[in-house]
Amino acid sequence: MPLRPAFRVILLAGLACTWPLAAHAGDEKASAGRGAKMVKDMCARCHAVGLDGESTHKEAPPLRDIANRYPVDGLAEAFAEGIVVGHPDMPEFKLSPDAIADLLNYMRSLSLSSQTQ
Repeated sequence: MPLRPAFRVILLAGLACTWPLAAHAGDEKASAGRGAKMVKDMCARCHAVGLDGESTHKEAPPLRDIANRYPVDGLAEAFAEGIVVGHPDMPEFKLSPDAIADLLNYMRSLSLSSQTQ
């Protein structure tokens, strides 16, 4: 049975509206993947960076705990200005806007993953 013209228009409009959302979700996933690599390279020496495990530095909280304790978007400014708190021997660093977006998307993935477990 062929689709009625009005239904075709509604169906096509619905698909057109959801297409950008699917692309955006793919962008966030890729960004979170870059963030995961970054935290493994920069943070894993002291912090647990995955969904389980303990931090190797007793004063360095697991990143999943930070992601669940604080609103992830609220951390953007701290990452932009440079993290100078934390454990006493934590290095100071500043991140580019793209690196901050990748880190926040990775931390969001940790927070969302822990909510589903």
